[in-house]
Amino acid sequence: MAPPPGMKKESAQARLLGSASSGIAELLVFHPVDTVAKRLMSNKDRTKPMMQVLFKEKASASATTRFLSLFPGLGYAAGYKVLQRVYKFGGQPFFNDFLTNRFKKQFDNAFGERTGKSMMSATAGSLTGIGEIVLLPLDVLKIKRQTNPESFRSRGFLRILAEENVNLYRGWGWTAARNAPGSFALFGGSAFTKEYMFGLSNYSDATWTQNFVESIGGSVASITVAAPLDVVKTRIQNANFENKVGGVTIIRDMVRNEGFTAFFKGLTPKVLVVGPKLVFSFTLAQSLIPWFGKVRRRRPPLTTNHAVRLSGQKSCIAC
Repeated sequence: MAPPPGMKKESAQARLLGSASSGIAELLVFHPVDTVAKRLMSNKDRTKPMMQVLFKEKASASATTRFLSLFPGLGYAAGYKVLQRVYKFGGQPFFNDFLTNRFKKQFDNAFGERTGKSMMSATAGSLTGIGEIVLLPLDVLKIKRQTNPESFRSRGFLRILAEENVNLYRGWGWTAARNAPGSFALFGGSAFTKEYMFGLSNYSDATWTQNFVESIGGSVASITVAAPLDVVKTRIQNANFENKVGGVTIIRDMVRNEGFTAFFKGLTPKVLVVGPKLVFSFTLAQSLIPWFGKVRRRRPPLTTNHAVRLSGQKSCIAC
């Protein structure tokens, strides 16, 4: 089925290149910020000095050493972040295409044509978010390296995979429960802004500024909605491998020992600092995917004569 009138469908190559580029750029700029947010969310000791929470055993070291200590697990982060952005930003359009081809009429009847299109984008985002649990092992290892490096006990990546196997998927249910509403809010907020604030019939036609504005709304909504379960997920993943504490136990202990405000620990730095990280990568992906698509469409087609000449050149080289 062809895309709706006025909607250009970007190629898989454009989606891959645009989303991967945004993931790499985000990693280089924001990895230290992510480490700070994860350490704040994992901290259970209200009396511990903030320098020790943020820099752990490097708290009394030089400023340079403290800064470099915010880059633990960079290898795991690189693998996770790039794959996650490729899957999330590059994969959501595929889910959206599927919903458009199969369920557009149902969404239009339920919400109206314009709102239905936005709701399809939000639902596609939610499905994408749930599917992110396939990358959970890399996320678990990244978080443990950032917040609890002692749990590695000098083991390498392959040894951890062999020894821990399914333990690396601990907390997958809580992760899916966090991702579903978070991704719904991210892509839904983006789509509603493009549809109703900017009046765009084709979301790929958004300018860089328009992508930036709608990314702010979607990102803040996503972070806020997902915050309570994000804290639970982080604490599950932060525990030692042999500690099989469940999410319900963590929630009960948080309410009993820290109060309900514990569910929003790290929210302020996340909105103020991690929020821009998501805005940065989301804006970049939404701008680069159509750009790569335009570059690909501008490339002149390979004519028969050109193909024959190239074939002849290859034959001569082989000679």
